[in-house]
Amino acid sequence: MTMTDPVADMLTRLRNANSAYHDSVTMPYSKLKGHVADILKAEGYISAWKVEDAEVGKKLTIDLKFGPERQRSIAGIRRISKPGLRVYAKSTNLPKVLGGLGIAILSTSSGLLTDRQAEKKGVGGEVLAYVW
Repeated sequence: MTMTDPVADMLTRLRNANSAYHDSVTMPYSKLKGHVADILKAEGYISAWKVEDAEVGKKLTIDLKFGPERQRSIAGIRRISKPGLRVYAKSTNLPKVLGGLGIAILSTSSGLLTDRQAEKKGVGGEVLAYVW
């Protein structure tokens, strides 16, 4: 059976593993998921990610990040633009997550960017997810 929304699947796996205090989570790899993991690593929401060969294709393993007393670094993840309803943001009207405390991940013509990076470059695009 084919998956209609692989990014939503990735975010759901992250959300579930985070709420269950797992140390890592594994999922099928794609370039888009790799770029999302790269943004999460750069913003400090995860500790590391790596791509490994699987029986079929490749798999992406994400190591979750916790505080000294097992506080979660990811408080929430929400998919915004879905296959049934695409959500776009202009460069002049980019979303702010929790007043700037969280990040919005955007798919732009310059690749995947956070809301702050898109604002610096002056580009808009499809709003993939909010992370806080």
